[in-house]
Amino acid sequence: MPVTDDEIREKYLERAIRELNLLTRELQACTHCPRGNLMPVLGSGHPQADIMMLKYSPLPSEIEEGVAFYGRAGSALMKSLKRLQIDPLAVYGTLCVKCPLSDSSLADPACVARVLEEIAIVQPKIIVVMGAEALSTLAELEIPLARALEPRLGEIQQLTPTIDALYVPDIDESLDEQSAKRSFWDAFRALGDWYAAQPPY
Repeated sequence: MPVTDDEIREKYLERAIRELNLLTRELQACTHCPRGNLMPVLGSGHPQADIMMLKYSPLPSEIEEGVAFYGRAGSALMKSLKRLQIDPLAVYGTLCVKCPLSDSSLADPACVARVLEEIAIVQPKIIVVMGAEALSTLAELEIPLARALEPRLGEIQQLTPTIDALYVPDIDESLDEQSAKRSFWDAFRALGDWYAAQPPY
């Protein structure tokens, strides 16, 4: 009996869930960064999301919950996605520095490089890179076939033959002031046009 497209998709999803669970266990067991008893802050969202949100390091609310984009940034993003008519189930959010460190420069480069594994598992169609630190970290990861991204806000760029990128301001630095919110929104709304242009299959 021939295998249907739905069955194939289901198998890919099962594999992505398995691989993310394995990555989570490896991160929780990792001893490279001086984080004491605090657990790493994990990515969250759909394991095969079209859109990956990437910011540099966690805030206290994310550290407390152990989940990326928990708190104000997550709420602001949900409102923005709704306004752009983007299904939140099409999104996965993660951090470059997953360990709760007083100084994120103490993060072990091997740990930061785990973002590469997340990209390979989720296989997003676009990565929304939030802020200069996330942009320079992504450049250092040596993603296969990647082009250098320019720090041009609100412009869709090709990162690899299969992944686009959108550079926006750091959302955590954009929530306290009206002009900063406006700058974030002006750049972020390009994601709506990109999403609307995706084929419906």
